[in-house]
Amino acid sequence: MYAFIDGKISGINPAAVVLNCNGVGFDISISLNTYSLIKEMESCRLFTHLVVREDVMMLFGFAKEDERILFRHLISVSGVGAGTARLILSSLTPEELNEAIVSGNVPLLQRVKGIGGKTAQRIIIDLKDKLSRDPGIREFLGSPHNTKKEEALSALSMLGFNKALAGKAIEKILKDEGASYSVEQLIKAALKVL
Repeated sequence: MYAFIDGKISGINPAAVVLNCNGVGFDISISLNTYSLIKEMESCRLFTHLVVREDVMMLFGFAKEDERILFRHLISVSGVGAGTARLILSSLTPEELNEAIVSGNVPLLQRVKGIGGKTAQRIIIDLKDKLSRDPGIREFLGSPHNTKKEEALSALSMLGFNKALAGKAIEKILKDEGASYSVEQLIKAALKVL
C-alpha cells in the first residue's frame, strides 16, 4: 500500500521511528540495521511494508530496499511473523543473513532468539533458491555510556524482552567489553545472550 515515506524524524529509538510527513506522524517499526543508518539524520526516506492483522496495523520501515526485500522473504516463511523477521534483521546484518541462508548456516540463524533448529532449516529450505536468484539480494555484498545503556534497554524492551533480564545482560556486556560498544553493537551482543 505504501512504497515509501519521506519525512522529518520527530522521534527515534532502536526499535521505532516517528516520521513527520506534511503534518502526519507515521509510527514506523524499524530494525537495528535501519536505526544505525538513520539515527543521525534529520529527515529520511524509509521503504515500507504494511502488516494488517485482525487486531492491529503495523508499518515497518527500512533504510534500504534490500532489507525490505529480505523482510518480505522472511515473512513468507511459515512460522516467521513480522516481529520475528524484524528481530532476525536486528540480530544479523542483511549480508550475514543472506550468506547464512545461501550457505545453509543453521547455527548462525539459531543464535537469533526465538529461532530454533526447525525454523532455521525451514527458512533456509524456503529461501535458498529465491535469494540466490533475486538480483536485488545478489547486489549485497559518540553517546555517553548511560545513554547507550538506556537506548539499548528501551530497544530490547520494545522487542519484547524482560526489562530486568535485558538490563542485566547489558550491564554484563558493558562490564566485559567496556564502553566502546555502540548502541547497535550493545543490542546485538545482548540479543545473542538473551
